[in-house]
Amino acid sequence: MTSSGRATVTLVGDRDLRIEREFAAPRHLVFRAVTDPELVRRWWHARRGEVTHSEIDLRVGGFWRSVMIANDGTEVAFHGTILELVPNEKLVQTELFEMPGLTEDQATVNTMQLVEHDGRTTMTVDIHCLTPEIRDAILQSGMEAGMQDAYDLLEEVAISLA
Repeated sequence: MTSSGRATVTLVGDRDLRIEREFAAPRHLVFRAVTDPELVRRWWHARRGEVTHSEIDLRVGGFWRSVMIANDGTEVAFHGTILELVPNEKLVQTELFEMPGLTEDQATVNTMQLVEHDGRTTMTVDIHCLTPEIRDAILQSGMEAGMQDAYDLLEEVAISLA
């Protein structure tokens, strides 16, 4: 499955997704924009609201959480735990959409890897879902359109740090 934007979303097996996107910034700046809570506030909303909370305890075992109020007044929140960390190269974390009925055991495991060539960074995010139903729910949620806009803003933020 290829997106209409610059990131591509590929189905891998029946439980996983792979997202790939190139950014016009070196990987240390992309990594910083993804892991600094103040910078996350500048792009995570994907032009669909305002980030009201962003916290990241950037260490293995650390907790992260981001919350926004969408333009329609709905609160949207995600959280997780950092499982593996190689600064500027790799970040593995759980991710759970905070909504009634979802439990921690339904969290995805997201592995982000950054590779730099000639000052440009390719980000690959592998999303492992517990079940095919969770993967399909993510795809049907409209996440791709929001992700495309968020990644456009992420690129702007990373470039602004140079």
